[in-house]
Amino acid sequence: MSKTIVVAGFGTGISKAVAEKFGQEGFSVALVARNADRLGAGTKELEAKGIRAAAFATDLSDPQAVHALPARVREQLGPATVLHWNAYAMGAGDLLKTDAAELRQLFDLPVTSLVQAVRAFLPDLQKQPEPAVLITNGSLGVLDPAVDAMAVSWSAMGLAVANAAKHKLVRLLSAKLQPEGVYVGEVSVAGTVKGTPWDNGSATLESSTIAARFFELYRSRSALSVTVS
Repeated sequence: MSKTIVVAGFGTGISKAVAEKFGQEGFSVALVARNADRLGAGTKELEAKGIRAAAFATDLSDPQAVHALPARVREQLGPATVLHWNAYAMGAGDLLKTDAAELRQLFDLPVTSLVQAVRAFLPDLQKQPEPAVLITNGSLGVLDPAVDAMAVSWSAMGLAVANAAKHKLVRLLSAKLQPEGVYVGEVSVAGTVKGTPWDNGSATLESSTIAARFFELYRSRSALSVTVS
């Protein structure tokens, strides 16, 4: 039976590597993001490597658009077997200078929209062999004084809070979905990934290494979280 991975929040780094890795392992690949040009380029690159792929221009912060996405993917590539969530939001760098609206918006993509996407794709996932929800996260959410000080000094307090919420969400989703056979896991990135907007020339992490860890998680279906540093 053919399998499809939905790469939600497709970009130039981790998500691109995940799309290529799972595509090389026989998955069809659904690329999802707002930027239609980026999606088109990503689809062509995958197809040039012999990977079946399709682009789905979608605002993942729009609940109605997320609700409609599974049917669109199913029509072109078949039902989803894996949902990879790579979407995140920036903002609220200094929590004491952030208004309530910005703080609420910070959770739309990494938390609220992720829950909406899992709900939308769950009927398809439940019917597939070895279904999974795989989530990209960051180490700023770790409960550690040194990490907390780093988030404050980098003016990344909002991102740290959102990452911490995702860490908890991974565990809650796993506890809820494991009895139904749906694996949930995350890769937490502790460092800067080459070729991403965060790379100022000193990045040390390869996106292909992170993608390989995602596939290892998917195959082993055991650990809730692994860290790449």
